Amino acid sequence: MKNTFLTITCLVFTSFALAQYNNRDGNRIGISGGINQSTLMGSNFSTKPGNGFAGGLSVRGNYYDNWSMIYGMQFFVNKFSLESTLKQDIDYSLSGVQIKLLLSYNIIKDHVSVDFGPVLQVNGKMSISGADENKTLNGTILKANDIIDVSKINGNAYFGISGGGKVVRALIFYQYGFSNIFGNLNSQDNLTLLNGNQKFKGNIGTISGQIIFNL
Repeated sequence: MKNTFLTITCLVFTSFALAQYNNRDGNRIGISGGINQSTLMGSNFSTKPGNGFAGGLSVRGNYYDNWSMIYGMQFFVNKFSLESTLKQDIDYSLSGVQIKLLLSYNIIKDHVSVDFGPVLQVNGKMSISGADENKTLNGTILKANDIIDVSKINGNAYFGISGGGKVVRALIFYQYGFSNIFGNLNSQDNLTLLNGNQKFKGNIGTISGQIIFNL
């Protein structure tokens, strides 16, 4: 199912990009890549941020006056760590694809803009090192491997600012996951029992710095 989704997304994006490319009046196709730092926010576990990376494609098109729209797709790897009962860090990694549809206000046309809007995220399970799978999470009787089957469809809110020239721009943005990344765990009664009958709640915040090369 995930492969089908990615295939359809790529086809839609390519068609849209080619259509925009034929209209060169202020429209740009961008290739971006960079690093990110992610933090898991919630009261169930003791967490620390970790460093990952992301990269993808985007199309910026004129909309109205100083407003533009951005359609983009990026692949990401977010990382963070949870604490074990032995005060050791257990490193988790979450990877997937994001589809964004943003409004952009051009403070200085073709040079500086602020961008904001929703992001649809499709991800797999979290991954951890085999050596950490059976470690107990601090404050619980849960094993590290018990919580990897997180929600596969999530929504984020995006706010960023970019600046530079028409060909190369620097971008910094923040994404807040407004959906509960642990929502899928709450449907598993055995896990909520192991969690002291408490609901799992977690939101991921990610700050990213990237470079965009416009075609």
